[in-house]
Amino acid sequence: MDIFAEISRNGFWFLVLLTPLVFVHEMGHFLVARLCGVRVEVFSIGFGREIFGITDKHGTRWKFSLLPLGGYVRMFGMAANELEGGEGEPKDMSEADRKVSFAHKTVWQRAAIVAAGPAANFLFAVVVLGVLYVSYGKTYRAPTIDEVVVPSAAQEAGLLPGDRITAINGQATDRFEDVAAVVQLNLDRPLTLSIRRGEADLTIDVQPQIVVEKDIFGNEQRIGRLGIVSKSEGITAELGPIDAAVEAAGETYRIAASMLTGIWQMITGVRSADEIRGVLSIADMSGEVAKFGFLSLVSLAVLLSINLGLINLFPVPMLDGGHLAYYVVEAVRGRPLSDGAQEWGLKIGLAMVLSLMLFATWNDLVYLEVGEKFRALFN
Repeated sequence: MDIFAEISRNGFWFLVLLTPLVFVHEMGHFLVARLCGVRVEVFSIGFGREIFGITDKHGTRWKFSLLPLGGYVRMFGMAANELEGGEGEPKDMSEADRKVSFAHKTVWQRAAIVAAGPAANFLFAVVVLGVLYVSYGKTYRAPTIDEVVVPSAAQEAGLLPGDRITAINGQATDRFEDVAAVVQLNLDRPLTLSIRRGEADLTIDVQPQIVVEKDIFGNEQRIGRLGIVSKSEGITAELGPIDAAVEAAGETYRIAASMLTGIWQMITGVRSADEIRGVLSIADMSGEVAKFGFLSLVSLAVLLSINLGLINLFPVPMLDGGHLAYYVVEAVRGRPLSDGAQEWGLKIGLAMVLSLMLFATWNDLVYLEVGEKFRALFN
């Protein structure tokens, strides 16, 4: 019965990571809604039947629900039954209700409320990284090549030990880690390296080799490899609060940009869609990361928070980004889309989200060999 113990353990750590991230996301919506004067009726962690909760003095019901995979904030004037037909116009309300109705707020206020959820996830990542940098400093290595692997793309391009990479594709590089990140993501195009060799400045074009590797969790992924090695132990820089915040914001941006690049590569076929993972793989990863200690869990929480914020900004109806797309159209047209157009958008969005979930779950089942593990229980 080891499989059931593993499921329980991984599920526990998954909820430990997911619940705070959902809370942060929904709290972003909640705070900006309250700032805009909208009455919030429900703040729920999870979906379905309420397990327990309390009602605050403002009438908001704070609750935990049966299905803990996500959460929501329900605002007054947002539900379909609070609108009458005709271009989604709000129905007649008392003046007091109009003041606290989401639907009666300006398009910019509604957009701010919706955007606040993903923004809160990004801010969470910046704050957590900033605290880690202040507490432990940040370790980095100079972008100097100590060894060139033979054979490799670097050898073929003429790179030598002692070369310092000062820029990639015109973008300055200060750390070896930045070089590694750029190389690993570039599967489909050559790189132009600016090199400092002795007193000379050189420009060298190189095409990273594509290799299939397993990460520490056993996930197979295609990455670019240059074939250069840094043997430096690294330098740990002590950062004050301001420098840590700046560095954390930059790191959050780099992580988000890397995620977007990977997604685009899947869309264009450069990277295999088999790398898409769902809830089961994230739960499995959570359990494995927990073995490495608290800091590893915190680092994974940062990655998941950025991922959650990024995905919610995709212009897909049902997601925050889909609502923002509607508001952009409304701002341009001067009136919202018709009820019919919005209803069709929601149907298409629901189909897209469910299809992606099913595909990701199938990948999870194949990768985790769930069927084989359950069959083994009865053999």
